[in-house]
Amino acid sequence: MKNLEVSLPCPQGEVLVPPSKSISHRAVICASLAQGNSVLQNVAFSDDISATVLGMRAFGANIRYLGNYMDDKANDISVEGIKPENIPENLVIDCKESGSTLRFLIPVALLFGSHVTFTGSGRLFSRPLDVYYDIFEKQGIHYQVGEDGLSLTVLGKLKADIFEIPGNVSSQFISGLLFALPCLEGDSEIIIKSPLESRSYIDLTLEVLSKFGIKIKNQNYERFLISGSQSYKPADYIVEGDFSQAAFWLAAGVLGGDVTCLNLNINSKQPDKYIIDIIKTMGAKPIIGSSFIRAKACRTVGSVIDASQCPDLVPIVAVLGALSSGTTQITNAERLRLKESDRLKAMSSELGQLGAKIQELPDGLIIEGRDMLEGGVVYSWNDHRIAMALAISSVRCKMPVIIKGSDAVNKSYPGFWKDFVKLGGQIDEFFFRS
Repeated sequence: MKNLEVSLPCPQGEVLVPPSKSISHRAVICASLAQGNSVLQNVAFSDDISATVLGMRAFGANIRYLGNYMDDKANDISVEGIKPENIPENLVIDCKESGSTLRFLIPVALLFGSHVTFTGSGRLFSRPLDVYYDIFEKQGIHYQVGEDGLSLTVLGKLKADIFEIPGNVSSQFISGLLFALPCLEGDSEIIIKSPLESRSYIDLTLEVLSKFGIKIKNQNYERFLISGSQSYKPADYIVEGDFSQAAFWLAAGVLGGDVTCLNLNINSKQPDKYIIDIIKTMGAKPIIGSSFIRAKACRTVGSVIDASQCPDLVPIVAVLGALSSGTTQITNAERLRLKESDRLKAMSSELGQLGAKIQELPDGLIIEGRDMLEGGVVYSWNDHRIAMALAISSVRCKMPVIIKGSDAVNKSYPGFWKDFVKLGGQIDEFFFRS
């Protein structure tokens, strides 16, 4: 675990935003299920994306780098799709801490009938899988959870069916089924039993599926009609920049600098594009171009933020709230307790350590803003978004912020600290005396 002392008193400059992690997962899976060769441009190999790449390689996809591979830089990759006849009968897929990898690849594994064991680390298997367990029970698919609680083994084949799924669970279950169901012989239907949260993630899935030749009928996010016997088609695909990561730098600019985020598609379907509306609501006036957003320092005011459609923004929005005048309330965020950390508890605890006035609710946060925070020692909770949000808080801290477990950023954004320094940030490795 690495500890860094960080400060970013006046962020200035441009950041080339890394490619979207959400889209990269989807594109790698779709290209791997296609019969033929695809080229995916602008893919960054964070820990999560590496887990999905290695998972698809385990099934037999030939995925190779085009050019010089670097951990924290985007690469182009070539993907030769899976040949079903070559899939091993027994395989192990290490999902690391990636919930997307696990929930996306379970239905994919059930296309082939192999004996597949999914392993992972951290809190991965504390995140619910009940939606899939219910399907396994109904369809007679064998599954076994490891005694250590850190593995799941499945054996069997998914069958076309009508799948009823609550709308208030992770959209990853729906996306996982959408990857697999078109490949089955019969037609299927997914019925959403309550209002669907995080629907923009489903939009992303449908958009990427369509690029690889798969057609799904979306009936107002209440029903998804999936024709069977479809085939994925190879495609060349460019992954756009990640609004989830841009949100940290836009917040930094708003809190006390002048930051331009490059490599963004302003027409993106990414749910975290909502950060633009949030900072506007709080008083910012971002300059928006076709492929960039510029955020400059301004006085911000508290607001009520509904996180049901953009849960990943909560950590950085909490920082904005802590440094805005008035009260910020974050609502409909209960699912954040089941992420890499309990993010509501984590942000309440660590911002409190920095001097914020913050109250944790069962499904959100109430934050009384102040002009400056104190700084001090905080813990990342081994959560990439917590680490990055706490780093941005240093824009308006009287003293540096010492982040224990700062290397958690590698899960999604290995180049974060390089970009932090590029914008004028200072970082020093910090060693605690025993």
